[in-house]
Amino acid sequence: MEHQILVMAVLVVALALIFDFSNGFHDAANVVATIIVTGVLSPVKALTIAAICEFIGPFLFGTAVAKTIGKNIIHTSTFDPNTMALSTGVILAALIGAIAWNLLTWWFGLPSSSSHALIGGLIGPVLIAYGPDKIMWKGVIFVFASLILAPVIGMFFGWLFFKITRFTAEKIHATPSANNFFNKMQVVSSVCLALSHGANDAQKSMGVIAMSLVILGILPSFEIPVWVVASCAGAIAAGCATGGWRIIKTMGAKICRLRSVHAFCSQTASASVILTAALIGGPVSTTHVVSSSIIGAGAGQRISAVRWGVAKDIVAAWFITIPAAGLMASLAFIVIRTIASSY
Repeated sequence: MEHQILVMAVLVVALALIFDFSNGFHDAANVVATIIVTGVLSPVKALTIAAICEFIGPFLFGTAVAKTIGKNIIHTSTFDPNTMALSTGVILAALIGAIAWNLLTWWFGLPSSSSHALIGGLIGPVLIAYGPDKIMWKGVIFVFASLILAPVIGMFFGWLFFKITRFTAEKIHATPSANNFFNKMQVVSSVCLALSHGANDAQKSMGVIAMSLVILGILPSFEIPVWVVASCAGAIAAGCATGGWRIIKTMGAKICRLRSVHAFCSQTASASVILTAALIGGPVSTTHVVSSSIIGAGAGQRISAVRWGVAKDIVAAWFITIPAAGLMASLAFIVIRTIASSY
């Protein structure tokens, strides 16, 4: 029995870290796209700085998001110890579904949400295995509210920061050399964005791992061990270092024509929203916040500056991610349950 528990724990941790890695390279565009496209940093330098900050972020800003994912989505306390394998199968299927959706959207260059994918991945198999009673709907509503409101706030802040920045530049009669200032500030805002991304996104896998360890009886109660924080931070940092080039092109060049001032405003807006969410435990989608902040900064200059056709495709991906990842995870769970029942 102990051997089986250990095997299941290793599988969950391994898949969670693979998800974190896919999250890192999928979401690398969120952190580095604007600074690369504007030519402030080379791709290698931008990704290296981002990866370091991604690793540091979770250690600086606590684990509130991990607790939201691990304690407020599924009723882990009511899982029957005799159905441990079934419970673990649910978690494995959730991670498989989220990873599959990340890879699919990366292939097509769509900046979809790893957060949405994981939430959808958790809900789908739980509904099949246990029914709706095992889902903590208040927690799900809080997550949905965070995921929906954050992009709206990000767009508004991107627009507002651009308006304030342009107004200030006009008041002080800024010369074209002001671009040098914004180039330097982009580095600062990019560092802040990477720290906030690591603080928010790495925690989602931490929550899944801790939840699984409670289900398996390895942890007596929900807590985030240091080794979980370090391994998840390392996985997302490694993923970020590889870079998701397909999505970087979409985020950095296809939404609108970015200049240094747009990049600075969108990065600052994104970092503000994401870090605030991390501190209050809101598992927001960094992809949605960053892309909406870019749209807001572009619209701050003029509405026609935004390529609304590309923006529409991105928004469409937002809405289909949860059901699509949930469907993939449900299919994975059915396969896992079928294989398990044959032994």
